[in-house]
Amino acid sequence: MPRGPPYPVRLDNRKEIEKHINELLDMAVISKIGHNEIVEITTPVLITWNDGSSAFCADFRALNNYTNADR
Repeated sequence: MPRGPPYPVRLDNRKEIEKHINELLDMAVISKIGHNEIVEITTPVLITWNDGSSAFCADFRALNNYTNADR
């Protein structure tokens, strides 16, 4: 499944993205890969709520092309 192009990120959101990535690394939810490794799963997205908080999400819409719908 090819990963989509990266979404544009505002400069003020980059620190928030780094914070979320570091939290996931600390919890061992994700791990670093080598510079020559490629992971084509999904495009990460930062969602910012009206109260100023944010969530790091994954855009899995491309996965729909490779799965069967529940019947």
